[in-house]
Amino acid sequence: MTTELIVSGMTCGHCQTAVTKALQSVPGVEDAAVNLAEGTAQVRGPADPQALVAAVRDEGYGAQLRQ
Repeated sequence: MTTELIVSGMTCGHCQTAVTKALQSVPGVEDAAVNLAEGTAQVRGPADPQALVAAVRDEGYGAQLRQ
């Protein structure tokens, strides 16, 4: 299962790393790939999509599920 998020507020590599670590901390995440240029994140695994959004927002960035 892959979940795609739209992430706003990332401006540099540090932001990308912070979002990646936040996503990887969510139970059920097998892999997280964050694309700084596109402002997206792809997460593999059975993690709760709302928990993914919450983890990114807790880090201080905007996040929503890509429809």
